[in-house]
Amino acid sequence: MRQWALVGVAGLAAALGAVSLALAAPRSADGPALRSLAEVNFVSGCRFSHRAPDDPIVAPGKPGASHDHSFVGNRSTNAFSTAETLLAASSSCRRDGDTAAYWMPTLLAGGLPVAPLHATVYYRRHTLAEVQPFPLGFRMIAGDAKATSPQAKQVTFWSCGALAGIPPSSEVPTCPQDRRTSLRLHVRFPNCWNGVHLDTADHKSHMAYARRGRCPSSHPVALPAIALIYHYPVFGGPGVTLTSGGAYSGHADFFNAWRPDALASLVDGCLNALRHCGQGV
Repeated sequence: MRQWALVGVAGLAAALGAVSLALAAPRSADGPALRSLAEVNFVSGCRFSHRAPDDPIVAPGKPGASHDHSFVGNRSTNAFSTAETLLAASSSCRRDGDTAAYWMPTLLAGGLPVAPLHATVYYRRHTLAEVQPFPLGFRMIAGDAKATSPQAKQVTFWSCGALAGIPPSSEVPTCPQDRRTSLRLHVRFPNCWNGVHLDTADHKSHMAYARRGRCPSSHPVALPAIALIYHYPVFGGPGVTLTSGGAYSGHADFFNAWRPDALASLVDGCLNALRHCGQGV
């Protein structure tokens, strides 16, 4: 895939007296303005699959070595999962070809585990450069499982849904008791890859977040920007925590086992074609 060549616009903008506008919407020579990417995405909707104290990224081959996780997507995910075992298994996701594994720490309400109703997985384009599909077997973690204070909302936050009228928060909100709202945990993954490692020792340093539509030179390969949202059948409030510790330790894991042709088709036909493809079936 080609890389977009960015055009310097500062001089022209200054001449026109519109520097602020140009900076707000950078554009490549033959590519999109950054603001035009806001609705470019495809979505994978996934039902809850299972719970287990396993983590095939952090503790591979060690069942029971992790805090409890709630898994969506691939139904076979366990401590012994590999790209090959995941690719051969079934999935709780509606998107044809999405056999990837996704997981978050299990939610506790009053000390009791609460399974998510379902998860929404957004795949977005956050770069002016065209994006590439995740390689099979690619792994990463977003968020800090040991956080004891609020993390950046760029990475993780709680919400009650768009219709609740409650802003996203680092604290667990008390959601209106309405059938259109419920507690949600959001985790946003980085989308710039170093182009070399499918994983690293900390499961993070091979990735970076794009800034203003550009990947850093240390991580030049643009990938889809994943936002994972768990929807819970509770309304939040006091007593809601995560098995990783407290309410600030939101994090999520992604183990890519998409069928490669299906993922490549969506990346090219939706993200690189600048289309909003939505949920699919």
